[in-house]
Amino acid sequence: MRNLWVMAIAVAAAIFLAGCESEPPAPKSNAELHLTEQQARGRRLFDQSCAQCHQAYSSAVQAGPSLQGVFKKQSLPSGIPANDDRVRENILLGRAKMPGFRNLFSDDQVDDLIAYLHTL
Repeated sequence: MRNLWVMAIAVAAAIFLAGCESEPPAPKSNAELHLTEQQARGRRLFDQSCAQCHQAYSSAVQAGPSLQGVFKKQSLPSGIPANDDRVRENILLGRAKMPGFRNLFSDDQVDDLIAYLHTL
């Protein structure tokens, strides 16, 4: 009887896990992504300051929306146009629950971050 329960649990777990979508792992290196030096700096900044709330290589939502393909869409999740100026504004001033980073990031760092976001 015990073996039957173990087998039933294993089958249920397999069915449950089969229904889960697994996202591909994030590329490991900047070279794999063919990032320029500026984009690589932006990726480091993203990893340090943005990745705790935003996904880069997954469509999964965390505390904030995924940024995968952010510049491939016509608009940001807020509905405003997905262009450099609006993204820069969101980074510097924040939006909804996102804090602004104008006192933390230099103009060059924001440029680096935007360059990286274009690669997603």
